This record gives sequence, structure tokens and C-alpha cells, in this order.
Amino acid sequence: MENTSIYDFTAKTNKGEDQSLAEYKGKVILVVNTATQCGFTPQYNDLDALYDEFSGRGFTILDFPCNQFGGQAPESDEEIEQFCTLRFATKFPRFRKTDVNGENELPLFTWLKSQKGFTGFDKNHKLTAILEDMFSKADPDYAQKPDIKWNFTKFLIDREGRVVKRFEPTATKEVIAPEIEKLL
Repeated sequence: MENTSIYDFTAKTNKGEDQSLAEYKGKVILVVNTATQCGFTPQYNDLDALYDEFSGRGFTILDFPCNQFGGQAPESDEEIEQFCTLRFATKFPRFRKTDVNGENELPLFTWLKSQKGFTGFDKNHKLTAILEDMFSKADPDYAQKPDIKWNFTKFLIDREGRVVKRFEPTATKEVIAPEIEKLL
């Protein structure tokens, strides 16, 4: 893929405006695909805590709601924004609801997945066995494919716009925070 950093991409804000991701040049970025009605939705609390802890040091989170996994983000962009700000008091930028896999996936996610493939679920997480069972029944080779597996997959980007790490939905704030800290 010809793109060499996250700064080469543009995405639509949740208000429908094109935004160059070059606006985040020099920041450490956590890109996450989210959903409002998912078992992982409470991670918004952890994401907001990470944002509060590190945003003053050049860190941001870019939130891309996605309805591709179990139809768990059926709301409009406006309803998602309202849900996230009222229920979880999130302060980080939110983009238009988008596809992260398949023929209509946002090119940003095509690039992210080409940089860091699936890394496996956290073996200590209570949902890992359920997720592994569900995916292996649907596709025995799922673990070899870079596709996003579920909501709240995260990609950590360094200050040069390169993908450093991928975290699956089962990764906790306690695992992610030290990795952010290393880049700040």
C-alpha cells in the first residue's frame, strides 16, 4: 500500500466534514472502532480515562463507530455522539460511523490492518473463550487473517504516524496505558 503514515488519510467527522488526519501530526494516537450496544461498550470509561491522563502530553483517541459486528451501533452519528458524551462523558474526536472490514471499509482501516494483523485475544479475559469459539466456528482460519474481529479493536500510532501496536477488544487499559506512555 502506498500510504506510509496515518497522516496520508482523510476521514469524515461525525458532522460529515472531511478531515485530514495530518491534523494530528506529532501526536500519539489510539484509533478505535466502537459500538454503543456491545459487551465492550463500558471500555468508553477506560478510553476516556486514558484520554484524560495523556491528552495534555500529546495523545489523542480517534473514535470510529462501526455497526458491522452484531449490529451493535445502529444509531445515527448524532445519536452516537449524544450517547457517548452523556453516558460516558467522552471528550475525544469521533468520526462518522464506518465499515472497518469488507468492500466498503474505510481506506484507513485497510492500511491499519496491513500494518498490524490480528494478534490474538488476551487469554486471561473472561470473554476470550467465547470469542475464540464463535470465530473458529465461523472460520477455522480466522486467526491468520488481519480483519478486525470485533468492536473496540485499537491501533496505537506513534508521533511519526506509524502503527506501533494493535490491541484486540480483550486488551485492558492496564495493558494499553504503559504502551502509550512509552511513546510520549
